[in-house]
Amino acid sequence: MPLPRRKTVITSLLVLIAAVALWSLYQWYQARYIRPFSETTVLFDAAGLRLPAGLAGPGAIRVVHLWDPPCPCNVGNQQHLAELVQRFAGQGVSFHVWQKPGSRGQLPDTLKALQPLAELPGAEHLPASPAVAIWDRDGKLAYVGPYSEGATCTSGNSFIEPVLEALLAGRAVHSTGSLAVGCYCAWQEE
Repeated sequence: MPLPRRKTVITSLLVLIAAVALWSLYQWYQARYIRPFSETTVLFDAAGLRLPAGLAGPGAIRVVHLWDPPCPCNVGNQQHLAELVQRFAGQGVSFHVWQKPGSRGQLPDTLKALQPLAELPGAEHLPASPAVAIWDRDGKLAYVGPYSEGATCTSGNSFIEPVLEALLAGRAVHSTGSLAVGCYCAWQEE
């Protein structure tokens, strides 16, 4: 076999091996980190969700962030949640967090202001996370559901700002069940 032909074959094999390696790496990355949001509708229902005894009753408007640390969908709402805390915390709104029981993980430093709850009765019946529950000043559940609809969450597509603004203005809100399509992780093991 002449030398130039051998170089061509070796170069072609190396290019083929590199292409297969890059394709494999792309497939791994896509399976690990790129997840399309679910096209199925999730029904968020309040079914017995209530505040723990220490927070129940009249007081500040209470926002509870419900999250499962390994869920990749958290990234889509954490910046928005930090903006909500910064905007509403000084206006009579307290922010809390309920982490899925048995899960491990920490919130980013921008969300350290959220007060962890030791219990949240009824949270085990929620279908997915990330989610949020909001109680009005009388301690009545005003909203439970997703932060927004779609793959990401911003103040432009958020359901939360209008609820908080209405409650701060003294208007009643009762939205304890909602259907949404977005990036969610199952809260309950199936």
